[in-house]
Amino acid sequence: MIGRIEGKLLEKRGGEILVDVQGLGYELSVPMTTLFSLPAQGHQVVLFVHLVVREDAQLLYGFSGRAERDLFRQMIKVSGVGPKVALAILSGLDAAAFRRCVEAEDTATLIRLPGIGRKTAERLLLDLRDRLDGVGSSAEAPAVTVQSDDPMREAEAALIALGYRPQEAAKAVAGASNELGESECCSEDLIRLALKRMVSA
Repeated sequence: MIGRIEGKLLEKRGGEILVDVQGLGYELSVPMTTLFSLPAQGHQVVLFVHLVVREDAQLLYGFSGRAERDLFRQMIKVSGVGPKVALAILSGLDAAAFRRCVEAEDTATLIRLPGIGRKTAERLLLDLRDRLDGVGSSAEAPAVTVQSDDPMREAEAALIALGYRPQEAAKAVAGASNELGESECCSEDLIRLALKRMVSA
């Protein structure tokens, strides 16, 4: 199984990236928390990876830290939680924040995330309560932001890909843009603030 890759970051498209490893391009789906920590295109990156093999595809999921990758692996073992839902959770909450939700039995924060109903949130908290030793205890990687041609549209597309409704995504991004008050804010800033607003609403 592929557990780690190192190479040049070629593309960033919402929640997907392309990494060149000695001439071979790897497509990876990543949570927004990882996307925020990536350098600009053309720079070297190191990612912890989880490979999912299906009948019709082999899918790679990348994470900036081992804690996020390990938490992802624990999440997809929970009934009703697949890779897409796990990525949505890790896009709204980093590993440390998720651990705090589990310790506080905080279902309210989880059900604000797309694709997470009350039963799924309760199942996550119950199943992962005793399986998070060491997960989320490391420091969060510093965020590195990159300018895009149309940051608001890119931010909306990323939120829609996570499972938010188009109107909901547009409203959250518009609110984030107004709060930032900058004429040229980047998509990563917009996504981060929009997610924060939706999760804490």
